[in-house]
Amino acid sequence: MQRQRLAPEALRITRGAFILLFLQLGVSLVWLFSDLDTRARLATWAAPTPTSVWREGKLWTLATGPLLEPRFISLLFQGVVLWLFVPTLERFWGTARLLRFAAMTLLAGTIVGTLTGLGTGREVPMLGYDPFIYACIVAFGIIYARQPVQFFGVLPMTGRQLMFGILAFLVLMITLNGQWEDGAGIMAAIGLTVLITSPRYSPELAWQRFRRRRARAHLRVVEDEPAPRRRSRPDSKYLN
Repeated sequence: MQRQRLAPEALRITRGAFILLFLQLGVSLVWLFSDLDTRARLATWAAPTPTSVWREGKLWTLATGPLLEPRFISLLFQGVVLWLFVPTLERFWGTARLLRFAAMTLLAGTIVGTLTGLGTGREVPMLGYDPFIYACIVAFGIIYARQPVQFFGVLPMTGRQLMFGILAFLVLMITLNGQWEDGAGIMAAIGLTVLITSPRYSPELAWQRFRRRRARAHLRVVEDEPAPRRRSRPDSKYLN
């Protein structure tokens, strides 16, 4: 039996995924190699918490928080997803749409997570790419539902099965660890992903359908009228 070779393009990271990976690695490595005082100052300036965002008005932390991932295991997992899954979506969507998708899911996750922190009364910082990463896995499972994939190169499954498996593991970890703030942010990003990628509920597709209907309303069918017959002149048969 002949083995299938993996195409080099499948392992090549795309531009948008590289930008996201470069930004997070740059900020997170500064955090990991800093002393405790530097980490405290960096967290005060860049980490979004319920108090810093909604009581102190540090709205810029909604953008800086996802770039900071203090947990090395989470940083490694997010890097693997950015390298393997995200380029597939970027080739399908394009770089501009992928970056918009990243901005929307990260913003939704951070906002909902900090608002949940206000309700629980816990000052949990919303850090890392987790909302965007799990949103990408859900988008992959919806767009490539029947696409065969190899989980860690060993377990064959489809894109939909991979999505449900990772989501089940995510729900289990959130429940066991009581990470309700992180879970709420991730679920908000997943809900936004389902809304964006669903053919029935996508706002972009609905807008395109509305524009097509509006364009058809201004069109009308014009029947082709027969051209008038010319009178034959007596000497027309002698003309060349």
